[in-house]
Amino acid sequence: MNSTPQTIEIETAPNPEFAVILLHGLGADANDFVPLVPELRLANGPAVRFVFPNAPEIAVTANNGYVMRAWYDIRSFQSIERQVDEAGIEASCATVRQLIAGQNARGIPTTRIFLAGFSQGGAMTYSAGLTHPATLGGLIVMSGYLPSRAFIESRLAPANHGTPIFAAHGEYDQVLPIQLGEAARDFALAQGSKVEWHAYAMEHSVCGEEVAALRAWLGARIAALA
Repeated sequence: MNSTPQTIEIETAPNPEFAVILLHGLGADANDFVPLVPELRLANGPAVRFVFPNAPEIAVTANNGYVMRAWYDIRSFQSIERQVDEAGIEASCATVRQLIAGQNARGIPTTRIFLAGFSQGGAMTYSAGLTHPATLGGLIVMSGYLPSRAFIESRLAPANHGTPIFAAHGEYDQVLPIQLGEAARDFALAQGSKVEWHAYAMEHSVCGEEVAALRAWLGARIAALA
């Protein structure tokens, strides 16, 4: 699972100084959040490279073994905490590290790289971001959760204890109840992260207000790091 994934790349201008690696949700693909780039309206600031990787296609146990793109297997949807495959999480963390190293090799330091994700991609953002050995520019979690608190706790990286996080969730999310997002937020706060939290009157999705808030947060972070 940790072979280099296929990616879509979009640059807001030539010679990017920053990168955003955005992980899609369960069953989606790299195209899912490409339309977000123009909505963020970052063209007037430093150039940013958006990297959208494809998760591998695996059989998802909780979906009757149906093969779909997933960052790790989910064994059951019955428990609010879910039952997940930690080996799969570990493999996808290795994939994220490869993607970060790829941006480093192209001249973008880790401190200028943001890890982002929606739903299962948001779960991977917490898992890979809080355990990454080098300080990241920030984490962006949209409707995400902690897939395994024990996995993250056993691998926490001091370099990302205080990493700024933008986290948002839908108040009416029936796929991942907002309590999961709140628990992840509280965990990150306990690790010293600076979390900007938003809750919106929506289901398992992204709304215009969320995009506007993310635009402001990301723009401010980029300006602070530039």
